[in-house]
Amino acid sequence: MDVPEDAVRDICTDAVFERGERYRDEGHIREIHRVNSIVTAVVSGNRQYDLRVDIATDGFAPQCGCPYDGPGACKHVVAVLLRCVDDLPPDDGDQLDAAVNGADADDLRAFLREELSTDTDLRARFLAHVGEPTRQSVDELRASIDRRFEETNPEYRVVFEPIDFTQWFDLANEYREQTRYASAATVYRTLVESLDDNMEGVDGAYDHFSRAFSRALDGYVGCVAAAERDAEAVTDAVAFLEERVTSGTPFLSDHFEKAAVELRAKLGEQSDE
Repeated sequence: MDVPEDAVRDICTDAVFERGERYRDEGHIREIHRVNSIVTAVVSGNRQYDLRVDIATDGFAPQCGCPYDGPGACKHVVAVLLRCVDDLPPDDGDQLDAAVNGADADDLRAFLREELSTDTDLRARFLAHVGEPTRQSVDELRASIDRRFEETNPEYRVVFEPIDFTQWFDLANEYREQTRYASAATVYRTLVESLDDNMEGVDGAYDHFSRAFSRALDGYVGCVAAAERDAEAVTDAVAFLEERVTSGTPFLSDHFEKAAVELRAKLGEQSDE
């Protein structure tokens, strides 16, 4: 499995490519691991950033927790991909497969249950993966998202750098792919509420948070609308959006109003059927 240098150049600017080369050469990559095509790494900059790339996907589907908001991939992603160009990390997939296949089924079940009982985020992803609808309310889901905002700058509650919301978007997408639209809508609404309520504290990386908000709002509207003939869910969603028009962050009010209009039209279509 090769990583062509030209493909790395295609996902970033020339300036970022040069910075990525320098980061690779200066030893900023602290950890790097691979399981099948997924490469995870820790790269040091102003602080240490976790990142993930898929070397089997066009564009590598990069995810990095750094504050970069420019075009294309960041220098941390480029550094890791260039490391893969030079020296692809060994695949730990075979070791994992052997360990899982060789484990006693009861021991494996007990281990998994213990981990799931203490890690709520992992439990949510597991239940979604096996097709169980979420039992968590918006308020319960919000606790972990709001904590990310609090931990970013606990003394002043001002957010200067991006927050990685990938795990919640992945969770919503898992439900959406299984057509469990109500569960997906709950996750999207959680993101919408948390981003709206915390947006006034954002003082940097505005594009990052704006994109996350728009993605969550679009996902929420799409999932509510996809729940066929569930007029009550649409009515509740419209009420939520209309309330946020006046109570939420002022510069997001137009987005809420537009979403409410879209769902009101959906409710009208259901009434005509």
